[in-house]
Amino acid sequence: MSLARKAMIDSQLRTSGVNEPFVLARMGSVARENFVPEGVRSIAYMDRAIPLGEGRFLAAPLVHGMMLAEARPGLDDGVLVVESGSSYLAELVRPLAGKLETMSVEEALENKRGRKGFSLVMIDGAIEQLPDTLAKRIEEGGRIVTGLVLRGVTRLATGRKTGGNVALQPLAEIGIPVLHSFDRPKEWSF
Repeated sequence: MSLARKAMIDSQLRTSGVNEPFVLARMGSVARENFVPEGVRSIAYMDRAIPLGEGRFLAAPLVHGMMLAEARPGLDDGVLVVESGSSYLAELVRPLAGKLETMSVEEALENKRGRKGFSLVMIDGAIEQLPDTLAKRIEEGGRIVTGLVLRGVTRLATGRKTGGNVALQPLAEIGIPVLHSFDRPKEWSF
């Protein structure tokens, strides 16, 4: 493990309560610098989001650590990762899940036919609303882990599909890059 990854684990994850062995092992073995543009590789382990260009970001290590700890993907899970442009989260999940598929934010919003029945959906960013096109891909009883924007503040959130509906429960305030494609339509109010 590189010194930078060890420092990330010791000074960012462990000190913030992310101590699950499987999370630390995955984050210690996947080189974040391979998922960012060459010009920002030297800051790949800093405790902030890394710009990827075109309005996309690689979330801070703590965000991914908390998401992975909350999701707890298992070999019996069919996992869908909605990518924000880096593929880092998918690489963290890959050996932990039975099946893994990825799609872009744009693909998640399209109403195209595709696989449904995922037991776990992870969205690599913060959303204001979960579109029906994505909620339909979650199997009954399946779970979701995402960032959620509430009144301008981003939070880690989790949910479960019950009775055909998905309700998100905010867990912890944390800086998560916002995926503006999932913003609510703006409305007038008095």
